[in-house]
Amino acid sequence: MPQGDKGKYTDKQKRKAEHIEEGYEKRGVSKKEAESRAWATVNKESGGGKKSGSGRGKKESHESSRKGGRKGGASQSSSSRSAAAKKGWETRRRKAHG
Repeated sequence: MPQGDKGKYTDKQKRKAEHIEEGYEKRGVSKKEAESRAWATVNKESGGGKKSGSGRGKKESHESSRKGGRKGGASQSSSSRSAAAKKGWETRRRKAHG
């Protein structure tokens, strides 16, 4: 099997890679890089191409997909998060002593 051949992957794995790739492209990653990251994610989750045969399957871990959504663009900057924490602390302190 030549390098880059996707023949041993199931249709589900191919769809999954395509979907992941689209997500990366929306975030501004180049087509080539998005494709390579997508297949790396599929490989990490399912352990590479799935071979047929009863009892040869392994459970898939979706940890990398979960992490990807959180890791990217944070909705709040660290400075505003810090400011919010300080404000909350001040409010709780005032209410306790007031």
